[in-house]
Amino acid sequence: MIYVCSLARLHDTVDETGARHVISLIGDETRLERPSKIAPENHLWLRFHDICEPLDGYIMPGEKHVADLLDFVRGWDRRAPLIVHCYMGISRSTASAFASVCALNPHRDEETIARALRRASPTATPNARIVSLADRLLDRRGRMIAAIQTIGRGTLADEARPFQLDLE
Repeated sequence: MIYVCSLARLHDTVDETGARHVISLIGDETRLERPSKIAPENHLWLRFHDICEPLDGYIMPGEKHVADLLDFVRGWDRRAPLIVHCYMGISRSTASAFASVCALNPHRDEETIARALRRASPTATPNARIVSLADRLLDRRGRMIAAIQTIGRGTLADEARPFQLDLE
């Protein structure tokens, strides 16, 4: 089970779900305190911003970031839930959760996963660059990109409510 949440809800979501692995997708300037129940080796902090084009002073998601995400997810033992979070729980985290489910289910239809994401979160607006990089790394031949385009932009919100995305 993968849970997605905002930074503000990270500690509560770890407590409520019993998660033992966390992926943080936020820049260095944000204060991040790893939940005490998460061992350091079970926490991946990918430091980049929610942008799709270069912007001075910001770190754009890169292929290495997404490759590290996919490696971490593949190494997750799945005995306890995994939490993926970004600052608001809307863009970087939803793109990464989508990519994670695609990576763990290489034969599952991308559009089915994207529709499950939309049902789970009306605010999900996956970062297009993360999805594009994952699509290439997973050799999905544009299907991940097309699937996310079919669900469109989520409803506007200041912060997403935590939600779960099933692996199967």
